[in-house]
Amino acid sequence: MSEKSPMQAAVAVAVAQFAPGADTAANLVEIERMTRLAASRGANLVVFPEYSSFFTPTMGPDWVAAAEPLDGPFVRALAAVAADTGCHIVAGLVETGSEATASAHGRVRNTVVALAPNSGLVARYRKLHLYDAFGMRESDWVEAGDITEPELFELGGLRVGLQTCYDVRFPEVTRRLVDAGAELVLVPAEWVRGPLKEAHWRTLCTARALENTVYLAAADHAPPVGVGNSFVIDPMGVELATIGESTDVALAWISRERLESVRRLNPALELRRFAVSAR
Repeated sequence: MSEKSPMQAAVAVAVAQFAPGADTAANLVEIERMTRLAASRGANLVVFPEYSSFFTPTMGPDWVAAAEPLDGPFVRALAAVAADTGCHIVAGLVETGSEATASAHGRVRNTVVALAPNSGLVARYRKLHLYDAFGMRESDWVEAGDITEPELFELGGLRVGLQTCYDVRFPEVTRRLVDAGAELVLVPAEWVRGPLKEAHWRTLCTARALENTVYLAAADHAPPVGVGNSFVIDPMGVELATIGESTDVALAWISRERLESVRRLNPALELRRFAVSAR
């Protein structure tokens, strides 16, 4: 048997950029359309933005009303699309808050779910750092996730980890995922537009890939609320695929061969002298 070519050994990762709204059914229609488009181009994984199930520019009681559990209709619909297309799907969910928090404060959870074809939910991540910055207060309506062991899943022999949006400003989050074995980090986001915010987005995501020598795929909301600029970055900080401001799907091929080659050239993870610990 002949050896596999680099293309045969590679995995196709797609980022899907759109602007979710308050109609969850309509969001699901768009998610299915974009997943099928990505699958037709060869994608094995499609990454959608933060809050893909429900989004309005201003948080309020409607967010609590729209929240769903992990076994609710939105996640079940994602699982069905994953099974039908053969693609892994990662997307943001407005999840029902914990019982105590929901009854006392009416908060929800900002959750990312990963669905595998014919396996259903294989990983979930609840946003650790809430966006209480730049004049916003996400914590008024969202409860922060607990610091738990990272939930990774496998894709084509690569281990995949999850984080969300504002978390990318905290390098410890990505480093902790990498310490757990992540080689591809996915960042669903709703990166709000503002002065220099696009520069922050691009710089921070690239830095997280470079300093950890990992692949990173980040999917943001399309403008006008989000900055767009969804992309896939390789372990040397190279943008393999990028979307500007449009609603679209971009795909890149990633491989273990490239990952290991970069880590031989730049063994930064082996040379470091500090570990990550929770405060």
